[in-house]
Amino acid sequence: MDSDRRRQRQAGSSSEGTEDSDFSADLDHTDSSESDGQPRRSTRLTRSSLRNSQSSQDSSPVRQIPSYASDEPAYATRRVTRSQQQTTPVTPKKYPLRQTRSSGSETEHAVELSDKGHLTGKHERHFSISGCPLYHNLSADECKVRAQQRERQIDDRALSQRQDENNRHATRHQAPTEKQLRYKEKVTELRKKRNSGLTKEQKEKYMEHRQIHGSTREPLLDNLTSDFDLELFRKAQARASEDLEKLRLQGQITEGSNMIKTIVFGRYELDTWYHSPYPEEYARLGRLYMCEFCLKYMKSQTILRRHMAKCVWKHPPGDEIYRKGNISVFEVDGKKNKIYCQNLCLLAKLFLDHKTLYYDVEPFLFYVMTEADNTGCHLVGYFSKEKNSFLNYNVSCILTMPQYMRQGFGKMLIDFSYLLSKVEEKVGSPERPLSDLGLISYRSYWKEVLLRYLHNFQGKEISIKEISQETAVNPVDIVSTLQALQMLKYWKGKHLVLKRQDLIDEWLAKEAKRTNGNKTIDSSCLKWTPPKGT
Repeated sequence: MDSDRRRQRQAGSSSEGTEDSDFSADLDHTDSSESDGQPRRSTRLTRSSLRNSQSSQDSSPVRQIPSYASDEPAYATRRVTRSQQQTTPVTPKKYPLRQTRSSGSETEHAVELSDKGHLTGKHERHFSISGCPLYHNLSADECKVRAQQRERQIDDRALSQRQDENNRHATRHQAPTEKQLRYKEKVTELRKKRNSGLTKEQKEKYMEHRQIHGSTREPLLDNLTSDFDLELFRKAQARASEDLEKLRLQGQITEGSNMIKTIVFGRYELDTWYHSPYPEEYARLGRLYMCEFCLKYMKSQTILRRHMAKCVWKHPPGDEIYRKGNISVFEVDGKKNKIYCQNLCLLAKLFLDHKTLYYDVEPFLFYVMTEADNTGCHLVGYFSKEKNSFLNYNVSCILTMPQYMRQGFGKMLIDFSYLLSKVEEKVGSPERPLSDLGLISYRSYWKEVLLRYLHNFQGKEISIKEISQETAVNPVDIVSTLQALQMLKYWKGKHLVLKRQDLIDEWLAKEAKRTNGNKTIDSSCLKWTPPKGT
C-alpha cells in the first residue's frame, strides 16, 4: 500500500509539473490550466499508450528524446560513454529506474529490493545495487558460500606460491613449474567445454526472465560462456563490490550522496566520469536533465520540456568575439553571469578529475566555444582564465564535451588561448595540474607548434626566447617538449637544438592527410581587445 501511494504521489507531481529546479525559478506558472480535469485525463491517456509501446522501443539501438514543442519533430539521441560497459546507478535500498523514450514524459518504476546480504558474502547489508544479491539472481546464503570458496582458493594459491618460492633457485627467469603447466592445460580443457549456443528452451527461459524482471535484475548468464570464464566474471563482480564497500567505509561514498550517472544534454545522453558537487536532492537522482543553452539542471523530462518551451536562450551570454563558419567563441564574465558560469563549472566537473572551482567564478573569464545550426549555438567546450594572473596562466580550466572529443576541437581551444596571449603580448601557460586528457592535448599542441616553427625557420642559430615570443608558449614548456622529442642536446658546454627532419616529415605527412581543415583558428576572425583588470 505504501509503495502504491508513493507511485501515485510521483505520478501526480509529474503530471502537474509542481516539481521544479531551484535554478528554474524564473519559469512563470501560465500552465496552471494543465491541472484541470479534462486536460489531465487526456494527458494520462497519452502516457498509458506510450507505456504500452515501451517494450518495443527498448529493443531499438537508437534512443530518442522527445521534442520540446508539439510542432517540432523528435530527433535521435546518441549515447556517449567513456567505456562500452554501462555502470548501474547506485541507490540505497530502493532503486528508481528512469527511462527516456521517444515522446512523452519520464516513466519511473520504483522497485523494492531487500537491503539484506551482500554480494561479497562478508556484510549483512548492502547500500548499492552492485552489492545486492537479489539483483544478481542470488540469495544472501549463496553469496556467503561463494565467499568461503573464494577464500579457500586464495589460501591454497598463497600456500602454493610460498612452496614455489622455497623451491625456486636464484635464477631471474624461472620456467613454468609442472603444477602451472597442468593448471594451464586444465583451463584450456574447461574453455573447450563452452556451449556452441543456447537451446530453444534456454532462450525462452532467458526471455521470460527479462520480461518479468526487466532492468531490475541482472540477465541470466548461465551457458553464455564456459563455467571457468563465468566464475572469473563473478569473482570480478564481487571484488568490485568489495572495493566500493571500502570506499563507503572510508567516507568517500555515502549513502545519501550518490554520484550522478548520466545527464540528458540536448540530443545526447552522456555518461559521467567523476563526481560533481550538485545539491544532494539532484545528485541522488542518478540522472539530470540540462538545458544545453542556459545550462540549468532539472529533475525530470517533464520539467525540461516545459523549460525548453519557454527558454529564450540560444547561445551563451556575453560577447561573441570570434566567428568562422559555424564556430563561435563567446567571452563570458564570471561576475556578470554568475549563475551560468557556476552551472558550467558543475557540468565540467562531471568530466574532470582535478577541477576544484565551482562557485567562486567572479575572478574568471570564460571563453565558450559553440557550433551553430538552425536550432542554436551548441556547447562544444570552453576554457577559463583568471582576469589578473600573477603567473601569466592563460588557461585555468579547459574542457571539450565528450560528444565533440577526437574531432580537433580541443586543439582549437588551446590554439585560441594562445592567440589571446599573443594579442595581449604575453607568454602563457596552462595552470597545473593538468588532467590526463589535457596533458595529452597540450603535449600534442606544443609538438605541432615547434615542428611548424622549425620547418619554417631558415637561420642557423635558434633561441628558445625567440620561439617563446613568436608562439606565446612558455619557455619551460618549449624545453620540456624539445626534451621529449630528443631534440635538445648538451655538447661542449652548450645546449643545442637538433632539427630532426624525420619528425618534421612525419608531421607534414599527417598534415597532408587531415580532412578537418576547417578545425583551425583564423586570427583575422578575432574581434577582441584585452579586458582591463577588474
